[in-house]
Amino acid sequence: MLEGINVLLGVTGGIAIYKACDIVSGLKKVNANVDVIMTESATKMIRPGTFQALSQNAVITDTFETPRYWNIEHVSLAQKAHVLLVAPATANIIGKVANGIADDMLSTTIMASTAKVVFAPAMNTKMYENRIVQQNIKKLISLGYRFIEPASGRLACGDVGTGKLADVDKILEFVIDTVKPNRDFVGIKILVTAGPTRESIDPVRFISNHSTGKMGYSIADAASARGAEVILISGPTNLLPPVGVKLIKINTALEMYDMVMNNFKEQNVIIKSAAVADYRPETISARKIKKRGDNLNLTLVRNPDILSELGKLKENRILVGFAAESDNIIKNAKNKILKKNLDFIVANDITEEGAGFGTDTNIVTIIDRNNKIEKIEKTDKMDIAHLILDKVKQITEHRV
Repeated sequence: MLEGINVLLGVTGGIAIYKACDIVSGLKKVNANVDVIMTESATKMIRPGTFQALSQNAVITDTFETPRYWNIEHVSLAQKAHVLLVAPATANIIGKVANGIADDMLSTTIMASTAKVVFAPAMNTKMYENRIVQQNIKKLISLGYRFIEPASGRLACGDVGTGKLADVDKILEFVIDTVKPNRDFVGIKILVTAGPTRESIDPVRFISNHSTGKMGYSIADAASARGAEVILISGPTNLLPPVGVKLIKINTALEMYDMVMNNFKEQNVIIKSAAVADYRPETISARKIKKRGDNLNLTLVRNPDILSELGKLKENRILVGFAAESDNIIKNAKNKILKKNLDFIVANDITEEGAGFGTDTNIVTIIDRNNKIEKIEKTDKMDIAHLILDKVKQITEHRV
């Protein structure tokens, strides 16, 4: 699959270093040529000979050691690589590159490379969430570097949260898409909505939901990787914007409505994955509401139904909806297809383990307007994003 593709793997001294061995093995299985650079701290955790045996190439560890080739090694490796993957990527290497520091073989090679550079961060949750680290990541993304979002779970330090190195299969898929992307959406404009909305009660409180935006961001990322021109309209999330995507941030359902209506006319495809609040407080208090008695009564009014409005205006556009349900999943989803004039809907049972809000995986059922039903078992949200786009592509081809 990757014959003739040169992957340069930068290995740093994170505790997830053992997974780098699986990454090399996986790349070799798809016939990539793999060169490995190890930082000094990485060599204290795994011997270079391990990576040499797996990659079948000499491993580089020191900027000042005797070169194995006649040319300057960090320059020749940089020029040779089609993609440079750093996995695990520690806060240290991310900070170095973000600030132009080149003081070892890996950071020097990254600076000398014109290849696509991909970081797969792995670190303690508090380190990953640190504002300096996040600023460095955002800076690198703005400069065209790509990031594979770390997974959530129990870390080696005992903490539970975001910071685990992404699954090896996800990293391999990301690398393959980076060097040999399926560019089947070139020339297609796609609008994606994602995340929750927030409806203010007073300056302190608001009504919202548990959506994290991961599904919508995955769709936007996948569509951009496949060549689409993507607008992502997003409620409040902690996610990094995908590379090459135009991000429009909103807070309320009315703001979401305005931004969608302002941008939908130029689009070929609209994918509404945001969890938009159905209701908002009728009045918003200018001051914090104080406790007065035992109960607080709020009068709620309906927000515009953005998907229904788009269904009336869709014309030849492809319109995709989402249905997060807890019962009568198929029945409720089918009703939405007809009521809102959708091409297909992506339904999921939010009560199922590994599905719904706040997870890296999902379990969905795709139902089209011809009542074709396709159940997709638990898998990564990026995989589901590509399956959704595959469905969009099928509809596009049938209309030609």
